[in-house]
This record gives sequence, C-alpha cells and structure tokens, in this order.
Amino acid sequence: MSKLPEIGKISPEIFNELIYPRLGAKNKNILVGPQHGVDVGIIEIGGQAVALTSDPVFIVPEYGWERAAWFAIHILASDAATSGLPPRYLAIDLNLPLGMGKQALEIVWETIHRECRKMGIAVICGHTGRYDNCNYPMVGGAVVMSVGGKNEYVTPRFARAGDQIIITKGPAIEASGIFAAMFPRLLEKEFGRRFREKAEKIFYQMTVVKDAMTAVSVGVRKDGVTAMHDATECGIWGGLYELAQAAGLGVRVEKEKIVVEECVPEICEYFGIDPYASISEGTLIISCRKPKAGRVVQALRRKGIKSSIVGELVEPKRGMILVEGGKEKELKHPIVDPFWKAFYQALNVAPPSSSKKLKVKSKK
Repeated sequence: MSKLPEIGKISPEIFNELIYPRLGAKNKNILVGPQHGVDVGIIEIGGQAVALTSDPVFIVPEYGWERAAWFAIHILASDAATSGLPPRYLAIDLNLPLGMGKQALEIVWETIHRECRKMGIAVICGHTGRYDNCNYPMVGGAVVMSVGGKNEYVTPRFARAGDQIIITKGPAIEASGIFAAMFPRLLEKEFGRRFREKAEKIFYQMTVVKDAMTAVSVGVRKDGVTAMHDATECGIWGGLYELAQAAGLGVRVEKEKIVVEECVPEICEYFGIDPYASISEGTLIISCRKPKAGRVVQALRRKGIKSSIVGELVEPKRGMILVEGGKEKELKHPIVDPFWKAFYQALNVAPPSSSKKLKVKSKK
C-alpha cells in the first residue's frame, strides 16, 4: 500500500490509487484531463481550447509584501503558460490571516494587479476575507485560464521519441531564490556583498511565462514544441521523469549540458541540498521536434533566457537514463524534495536575514 510523502506533492502511486479513479462526471469536451506530470487541464469551449490550472495563493511575509505577491501570481501564471496558450483570466480566493492588515493587503493586491496587467491577465471573480485558523503561506487558492486555438496548445501526448529536451535557466532556481531572499545577511557574510546581490536577483527568475511563450513562438506540435513542464517540486530530475512518464516515453539526458545560473551551486552546497532534485519554479523543461530545437534556444537567448539542448525523449523500453561524467545510470524520481527539510532546519538555526553561521545538511 502506497504512503503519503513526508511533505510536498503526492507520489504518482498515490495519485493513481486515490485521485485518478475518482474524477466526477464524464465530459466529452475535455481535451486534456488530470495527469501526473501535466500542469494544466484543457477543455473545448466554442471551438477554442481553454487551459486551466489551480494552485494555492502562496504568500510569504518574510519575502516582503511586494516580492511575496510577485512570486504568488507568477507561480499561478507559470503553470497555465506550459499549455502553450497565453494566460488570460484569473479567479482568486483570498482567505487571509487575522493578522494581515489593510496596508499589507493593498501592497499585495496592487502587485497582483500590476503583474496581471503586464501578462494580459484579467481578474474575473474571487473572494476575499480574513478568518481564524488561516495562516501563511497558504492564504487561499486560484485558477488561471489560458485561451487559444485547438491547434495551438501542447501536451505530452504530442511528444515523440527523438524530440529534443531543452531546459531553461538550470537547477534550483526557486530553492536558491528563496534562500537568498530569506537569508541575505548570512549569504553576504559567507560569500560577500556582490555574491549576495547577484543571488537576490535569482528570485525574479521564478517564472516561466516568458520562457513558454517564447518557445511556442517558434512553432508547436509537428512544427516545434510538443510539451512543456515547469520544474517545481523535485526539480529537474523530477520534472524530466514526470514529462517522459506523461508522454509514455523514456528520456536520456546529459547532466553536464544543463545550464547553471551563477550563485546556485554555492547556495545549494552551503545549505546541503542537491540542486537537481530541488524545487525550481522558473526552470522550464521543453520537448521539441529536433529540426526546431536550435531555433527555440536562439529565441530564448534573444529574450535573455539561458537554455540548452540536454538530451532527448527515447522509446519507453530504453527507460529513464541520466548521463553523468560520461557514464549512463538510471534517472530516478527524487520523490521527496530536499529543499523543504533544509529550509525549515535553516529557520530553526537562524531567523531570516540572520548573520549566524548555518550548518544545515539534508539527505540527498
């Protein structure tokens, strides 16, 4: 009998055992239904494809209200963008803690409004209130909807063996961005002021909206991008595994070809986590027809987004393959993201922005 993980997302086994067999009424308008490793559901309405995604509204006061709200809305929009369709509508429920005042709410909502306007997202409905027993960081939930033509969305079922795998930005973007936001003085003491300043900029890379929209501008399905997956919990290794599994294929990826942002290796080593297995909102995994893969990388580069071709999808009988140091081994799903344990250990050892030396180790 499968067990729930200690923390974080449920495993594919729990999903298949408990969730997938119980999906309510059947409906012929569903184009893409619930599937582990797929960030959106897609339905047909009036001849158009409408992609929907739901997530908690994740507000962390320690980031600062503006930065926390920026992160919250980009988490929501990023999953919607992996459909290949532009995010257009937001339905949001805010169940706020009693301790959140008007000034904080004003900053949060102004930031959400500003970022939605930049991305072309209209707020269409919601609910806002303060309630007992509500607490940070989960202060509600939201649904983002993307809209486009039925021939414009992407999903793992369009992927084929031989499709190239492209990864943007590299590992542990979210893990590194959060550590830098929460412990800037600590990082400055350990690595210096310039390192700390660079590290804090990683926070604003925790979005894949521009990545996804840039990638599909080259073409979709037979003409380009076939599937996209946001490498959130369990990072690049988890995301690669999930995308290949959702496509019914295997994958072969070369670790040394994956781009790595500055400061990420040092931060992850310092906090004792494996960057490739750690949460990485902002890292987009793309499968693409081979003739167009180079053009996707070029388009991303023109937008200032680092990326590289790191491998390919393969026939399922070949399995999940990781090439490291020139040697092949099995690519395994991490199951439990090491970031969470390291993060809460860090909070127990030193409060945010503390300059106290940390010695945090987490299982890799």
